[in-house]
Amino acid sequence: MKSIQSNIKKAKKFLDNHECIAVPTETVYGLAGNAYSNSSVKKIFKLKKRPSNNPLIVHYYNLKSLKDDCLINDEFRKLYNNFSPGPITYILKLKKSSKISKFVTNNQNTIAIRFPKHRLFRKLLRNLDYPLAAPSANISSKLSSVQPSDVKEEFGNKIKYVLEGGRSLIGLESTIINLVDKPTILRFGGLSVSTIKKKIRKKVLINTRYKRKISPGLSSLHYSPGIPLRMNVKKQREGEAFLLIKKRKSNSKDNFFLTKNGNLVQAARNLYTVIRKIKNAGYKKIAVEKIPNIGLGQTINDRLIRASKY
Repeated sequence: MKSIQSNIKKAKKFLDNHECIAVPTETVYGLAGNAYSNSSVKKIFKLKKRPSNNPLIVHYYNLKSLKDDCLINDEFRKLYNNFSPGPITYILKLKKSSKISKFVTNNQNTIAIRFPKHRLFRKLLRNLDYPLAAPSANISSKLSSVQPSDVKEEFGNKIKYVLEGGRSLIGLESTIINLVDKPTILRFGGLSVSTIKKKIRKKVLINTRYKRKISPGLSSLHYSPGIPLRMNVKKQREGEAFLLIKKRKSNSKDNFFLTKNGNLVQAARNLYTVIRKIKNAGYKKIAVEKIPNIGLGQTINDRLIRASKY
């Protein structure tokens, strides 16, 4: 307990001084800074080499901490009561009186917000007087980090501090839903669309190619290992690593499997780790067998499609 409090205190000190740190979440690791501080937010964009027109997700501890910044509606309350804290991000109207840095939202009147579930991150948020802007802790368009070693591989010693919280439980980014107009899924994520639809009375639309950049995760190229990737492959070509949903009897050194039995929750958790392993093994190309497009398989396929745009 002492070491946890000590780490929280150290993280808070960096954040209070407008520095950026890496934080654990249940989805992926985040690169966090004070969302009210222009200086902190600018550092996030610089470290990630992120385009300035790509908004950030802001993380809050609870509803009370949110009310100074956002206008909330009935759809939000219903989803919040069912799924937050958890892997869902909401697009809401930003209050004119909000202190959120204009660089977080690309100077727009909407904001992406989330309530993370990771216990250590929640302890940190509870100790702060401001919310945290925290996109994934990776170089823009590259693979997300799901453990401290990934963060260090991405950034080396450029980040002041990594609040270590083990490996991310879900392993994929949050689902994003726009609640400003008709409820619309903008990004598939750690909470399946079918689960969301069961809890909201209105029709839920899907538009993962939304033209206005009111949300992160909309770029066509994203989550990329930096090498060519082919999808829905039955047989790999010479020199390709073969990414499989489950283990096969054939034990080729070029085969890499996401699970032993095809469980999609486990496959989602392992996706970035296995792809990073393939890249670090020196492969120049990846072939991926067909992934079932149901549940979290929909999210896995979304990430692979965007990675294939390399």
